[in-house]
Amino acid sequence: MAIKKVKKSISRRQKLSFKEASSGKMTRRKSNSSQRQCLQNLQLLNHYYPHVRCALNYETPYQLLVATVLSAQCTDERVNQVTPELFRQYPDPVAMSQARLDVVEKLIHSTGFYKNKSKNLVEAAKLLVQKHQGQVPQNLESLVQLPGVGRKTANVVLGNVWGIVSGIVVDTHVSRLTQRLGWTKEKTPEKIENDLMKIVPKDQWIQVSHLLIQHGRGPCKARSPDCSHCFLQESCPSAP
Repeated sequence: MAIKKVKKSISRRQKLSFKEASSGKMTRRKSNSSQRQCLQNLQLLNHYYPHVRCALNYETPYQLLVATVLSAQCTDERVNQVTPELFRQYPDPVAMSQARLDVVEKLIHSTGFYKNKSKNLVEAAKLLVQKHQGQVPQNLESLVQLPGVGRKTANVVLGNVWGIVSGIVVDTHVSRLTQRLGWTKEKTPEKIENDLMKIVPKDQWIQVSHLLIQHGRGPCKARSPDCSHCFLQESCPSAP
């Protein structure tokens, strides 16, 4: 009889333990683990890439906005090859708002999706002239109202031009590396950004994407990561 009571007591404790884990304790432990992993990785990334910066070439806020729009589904290297002539002909929103679509299409053809990008650039320039006196707005809400501009582009411009911390840029490199490093299990940019904002210190929100992009172009490539020469190997859950 006593044995049965003990077994029932143990069973109840196991159920309670499971309920506690389900109610958030397990989630918090996983979150704390991800944050520790993130902070350790960030320390090394900052050490090995102390001077990393935005890879897109620009001189004005508008030029960075245009370059970032062009970088969708395109390499930064290709964008940097295209923009010098594009900026020579259309250096500001006023000039771009008066551009012919076929001319813009020809100039940006090699970046891919050139028809849609050209239309967005011209329409965005018109809105900048009509609603913002030809200036790039310094807030996320206004930027994402522009054609072709989403959270990623807005975060790039705000962070790199004005140092405004509005979020974390999530491109293909950031998405791939944060999953490999165990910072997140999410797949979509929005959900990944949400996870990262919980574990990355806010004063690192702008820099973290540059660090991860640099590492993604180095040893942590998409198809053949060079784990044997990666300084994050020992702490990386994806390393062999």
